[in-house]
Amino acid sequence: MLKSCIRPTASATTRHGLYASSSSSVTLLHTTTVRWNQQPKNSLTESSVPSTKLGRFMQYGSLVASLSAGAASESLKRAVGVSQPLMVGASPFLTQANVDRVVKTLTQMRGAALKLGQMVAIQDSGMFPKEIEQVLSQVQAGANYMPRRQMRAVMSSELGPQWQSKYATFEPVPFAAASIGQVHRATLHDGRAVAVKVQYPGVADSIDSDLAHLKSVGLMAGFLPKGLFLDNSMAVARRELLWETDYLREATWMRRFHEQLASHPLGQVLDAPEPIDDLTTAKVLTMTLVPGVALGNVADMDLDARKLVAETTLRLTLVELFEWGYMQTDPNWSNFLYDPATSRIKMLDFGSAREYSWGFLARYANVLEAAMNQDREGVLRWSEELGFLTGYETDAMRDAHVTAVLALGAPFTSETFDFGDARKVTGEVRDLIPTMLEYRLSPPPDETYSLHRKVSGVFLLCARLGVTLPCQQLLRDALAQFRGRQRRGEIPLPTEANRPRTAPLS
Repeated sequence: MLKSCIRPTASATTRHGLYASSSSSVTLLHTTTVRWNQQPKNSLTESSVPSTKLGRFMQYGSLVASLSAGAASESLKRAVGVSQPLMVGASPFLTQANVDRVVKTLTQMRGAALKLGQMVAIQDSGMFPKEIEQVLSQVQAGANYMPRRQMRAVMSSELGPQWQSKYATFEPVPFAAASIGQVHRATLHDGRAVAVKVQYPGVADSIDSDLAHLKSVGLMAGFLPKGLFLDNSMAVARRELLWETDYLREATWMRRFHEQLASHPLGQVLDAPEPIDDLTTAKVLTMTLVPGVALGNVADMDLDARKLVAETTLRLTLVELFEWGYMQTDPNWSNFLYDPATSRIKMLDFGSAREYSWGFLARYANVLEAAMNQDREGVLRWSEELGFLTGYETDAMRDAHVTAVLALGAPFTSETFDFGDARKVTGEVRDLIPTMLEYRLSPPPDETYSLHRKVSGVFLLCARLGVTLPCQQLLRDALAQFRGRQRRGEIPLPTEANRPRTAPLS
């Protein structure tokens, strides 16, 4: 029998802070059963997850039909002069009603559909018009949770029919839901509070078909910009989605970060949950519950808290790159929590964690150093070494690429950088995007999809927090340590043998 049920004395959870607990104290109240009739304490919506390939195909088919009907209606409105398009020159598919249909379907489908939308939504690259970015922001905020019958079926399949007895308490209504799974509060028999992440049924098996359907919908509706190297983007997305649906892989990375931080100077302000191995499978992940609020909420706190969070996340990114050689690459602000009571930051969600080769990082360090020094020739040389450029681009493309890299390196070009100016950098890059999409001869290196997503997310967080940071010194310190290790032979210098290989565009 379950002996107790955990209840926070005050609610301080956020929709996507996947493992956030209440920032207040937690009270244990005695009871004898899981409260299967409990109602949600937040704004999450219950909806069944299409768990078979046929069911998911039917959902996409319905979406295509409704988008086509919407486009036909919009074409008629344009013919009679009563249309109000989202933006000038937009495809007739791109209407408010159609984008609402897309958001609703992705939110209901979850899995690859919602995750891909959220991966794109975190970007601020200027690749999408602002109207599409507004749509993507809705996708970023959206997620439903599965009915209890589906949750119980997953738990029974993964932990056995008596899974409930393995927890002292288990709250059947999740406190958070995202693209791949939902998270429940529970307690172990030793009294520890834990978070239990339960994967939606069918999402792992439907990745390939989901991506194929999404590609078709995106191309048909005109949601995807030209020059995106869609096949390469989809291949990278597929690999990352396979990682994220493997909770055993995530548990391994979680433990690696947990142990690394325990012995690292960053551990003074930063830590990670600990996985509970005997209650973790490929589709269920049990970990210690950590308190805090999503980092986006820190914007309402005092300057000291904002500077601590911003500088720590930027320092962590540089440590991951140039000291550890591996990184938690999902920059969703709710994948990090801040606990005001202890002034500590908690890392969460290691599904997209990955390693980078030292050959890649050696060249990437050279690009960053050249950008910091506003060295155009250095940026060009090492961009070609990394595979950003082939060496056969037009002068316009080469100039646009170098100018964009120098603009993005702006935070490192002076002793301090006011992230209130970050939007100016975004605007400069946005103006260069059309040229780069038109004239690029090869897709960016695969490593940079996740890496730049993380760096972009950190910069956007710093901008949201409205802080001024000594970015240049942080980078100089990281590079000095990196160069020292190269001189000692601990990590390699760039050589032809460790040069990253970029597949030619077919």
